[in-house]
Amino acid sequence: MAATKIYVYGFSGHGAVVADVARACGYGEVVFLDDAKFDGKNVLKFDPSLEKADVIVAIGDNKIRRILQERVKNAGFVIVNLIHPSAVVSASAQIGEGAVVMPNAVINARTVVSEGAIINTGAIIEHDCEIGDFVHVSPNAALAGGVIVGQNTHVGIGACVIQLSLIHI
Repeated sequence: MAATKIYVYGFSGHGAVVADVARACGYGEVVFLDDAKFDGKNVLKFDPSLEKADVIVAIGDNKIRRILQERVKNAGFVIVNLIHPSAVVSASAQIGEGAVVMPNAVINARTVVSEGAIINTGAIIEHDCEIGDFVHVSPNAALAGGVIVGQNTHVGIGACVIQLSLIHI
């Protein structure tokens, strides 16, 4: 990672956690952006004329995260994904633009985590899963191998999800 500055778009609790992940990933300067809570010192309002830097959208609401990520992308900023160093991510997994993988999460072989997804603290995503765009998998949720999660879905805290079997006897 060459960049040392990142904008974290969202100043809520989720934004604070994402900022910690950014720091753990080596970003030396974390600048918060928020459209509602800006004060000009600690938090800036998003403006396309801001100095260009990496951006991660740290909004828990899936639909709003999608809208803001499009806004940032259309303004010419680089949307990055963040993977906490304590997360275990298979070399054959794919992680999409703007996705965040939190501490102690596990993403196993041949899983696809799509754009803007949140894989929260301690979540387990087994082999061959498909996590759609702007999905949120909450802390300690576990998805069995072969689970498909559609876009904008929120998998709740501690949920256990098994794959749908279409075997006809």
